[in-house]
Amino acid sequence: MPLNNTTSMAVSDTLPVIDTHVHFDDDRFDEDRIDVYQRAQSAGVSAMVVPATMASRFNKIQCIANEFTHVYATAGLHPMFSKQHQPAHLETLGNTLQHCVAIGECGLDKPERHTDITQQEFWFEAQIDLARTQALPLIIHARNTVEAVILMLKRAALSRSAGNGVVHSFNGSLQQAHQLLDLNYKVSFGGPITYPRAHKLHKLVASLPLEAIMFETDAPDQPGIHQRGQRNEPAWISQVTAQAAEIRKTSVQEVTAASNLNAVQLFALPEQLLKLH
Repeated sequence: MPLNNTTSMAVSDTLPVIDTHVHFDDDRFDEDRIDVYQRAQSAGVSAMVVPATMASRFNKIQCIANEFTHVYATAGLHPMFSKQHQPAHLETLGNTLQHCVAIGECGLDKPERHTDITQQEFWFEAQIDLARTQALPLIIHARNTVEAVILMLKRAALSRSAGNGVVHSFNGSLQQAHQLLDLNYKVSFGGPITYPRAHKLHKLVASLPLEAIMFETDAPDQPGIHQRGQRNEPAWISQVTAQAAEIRKTSVQEVTAASNLNAVQLFALPEQLLKLH
């Protein structure tokens, strides 16, 4: 069962947590971005990793990362916008990455059974190549495409010692998760794990080693059960970590500390984030 809202918010008063995937640049935050940031800080969010999804958003995300403390930009060409990407955007992406902690959000997306993802594969492969040359981790989107993503990652055979990347909002099988772990990728979970009928996600959270797991909000999308239908916010990540702790029958401190350490190592974030209280 999902934790009640009061309990899940209370834990954030003493536990810093890194939101490992939040679209803080989204236009839905334009009118109150400072308030959203302040609410996140008050709720114990110590840092945010903010992925760009297309070249037209690279400048905005850099400005936001410069304006707000412990907000870290990434840049990528998202598969959902593959028709908008142009060859020149790869050069723009390469130039932008010097200011980024990862490449992404990138990957494959197949909302319908007969969707042709050939074009998406081109952009994903190009960004995998950038990950190799730039020695940066990947932030991967894999909606209904986990198996295809795994095959491409196997062929790429990246070997970054700190981790090759993360498949965010993971919703594949336990077997697929272990294949990703074997390839030195992590998986992350957000608001969907707070829903009582999310049995597959609960099994994943309960079964996978903490060394492979990170937590996110994907705000403003994918709110938890207590904010269903609302705009999601990074302040609500404490509900995710509290639910994960309940699923694993352990403490919020343990799951939060593990996720924070995984994020700091994967994205080469300042180690001081592990000491903030």
